[in-house]
Amino acid sequence: MAADTSSRHSPLIWLVFLVIVIDLVGFGLVIPLLPFMAPNLGGDSTDVAFIMITYALGAALVSPAWGKLSDKAGRRQALVLALLCSCVAYVVTALADTLWQVYLGRALSGLAAGSLPVATALMADLSPPQRRAKAMGLVGTAFGLGLIAGPVLGGLLTGDSESFALPFYTAAVMSLVAAICAQTMLPARMAKPVSSRPEMAENRAPAPAPALGPKQNKLLLMQYVSHTCSVSSIIYLFPLWVADAFTWGPKDVGYFFGVVGVAMITLQGGLLAVLTKVFGHINVLRVGSVTFAISLFVVATAEITPWMPAMIFLAFCGSTVCLPLLNAIASEIVDPSHRGRMMGMTASASSTGRIVGPLFAAGLLNSRDFSTAWLGSALMVLFLVIWSFTAARKFNRLELS
Repeated sequence: MAADTSSRHSPLIWLVFLVIVIDLVGFGLVIPLLPFMAPNLGGDSTDVAFIMITYALGAALVSPAWGKLSDKAGRRQALVLALLCSCVAYVVTALADTLWQVYLGRALSGLAAGSLPVATALMADLSPPQRRAKAMGLVGTAFGLGLIAGPVLGGLLTGDSESFALPFYTAAVMSLVAAICAQTMLPARMAKPVSSRPEMAENRAPAPAPALGPKQNKLLLMQYVSHTCSVSSIIYLFPLWVADAFTWGPKDVGYFFGVVGVAMITLQGGLLAVLTKVFGHINVLRVGSVTFAISLFVVATAEITPWMPAMIFLAFCGSTVCLPLLNAIASEIVDPSHRGRMMGMTASASSTGRIVGPLFAAGLLNSRDFSTAWLGSALMVLFLVIWSFTAARKFNRLELS
């Protein structure tokens, strides 16, 4: 019966996947631009960090609210509203000709950042527990496609021009197209998700489980902070580092993130399901987090050579397998009626990491050097490594594969 349900929901899963891809292509457009946009308007490396933080702060404040809205009003309604708000925010940023307007545009983008947590909750709703990790991998695959097409397209649209308006207008159009697709292609009401817990599957009405309960669940949310803290710090550091050490420009950075996107698709879209089936979720999480940490330690301590960006690529490969597994766990430990709120909380925790990461990295970079900043990023990953070998053993009992 479970197989039939999975098959019946498969077309909807792919529709959600399409909506996420279109939206994230627009999001990926601006990734290689912001580190160059701020200096072009009179800012410095600290402004680059604070612009990233402005977006993350807005997302941290409202992501739980987006998730709660999707639980109450419906996933499609919340998704369409978030995408339309993102469209407006991109237009505001495109019109910016002073630094404070860039801050305003990114703040609005952060407040509108509800599409990913809502879509992630929707993916979990539409997938049976035994395929949930694969569904979370699809979200990562969509992100990878966004990282491939977005930065490359952003670099091409910018070219050698000093104006960054066209990529942001393009991102606005992508969000609008995604909103139209969600409104017209997704049903207004989804089938009610069935919990994998036996007591929830019967015709009883147990008291709803809180989205955030035991201490172990709070520790799980802290891993989102730790993981995203390090990822956001290296996203902040990498363009500045390669510009300084290798004289890379926006195009080069865009191509690099495009290659990272290919790796994300390969790992999350295909290999992750096989790896978790053979080795188990927690073991794959351990290998990914250890690879992430070791790669950053090498960059921090080794001499700068032309192949060194490859170590950052390896760090991204390690990090990219961690998030789908964390999402699979988070979606399973709460009642389906609270799943949107839980995914909103994980998005908020991730946004908190995006606030702390660039601040921490910028502080180390301004006070010391790049090596110290890379070392700090590596140390942040150690929290995830330690958790994966200790408290995460509790989640081995979940039927996620």
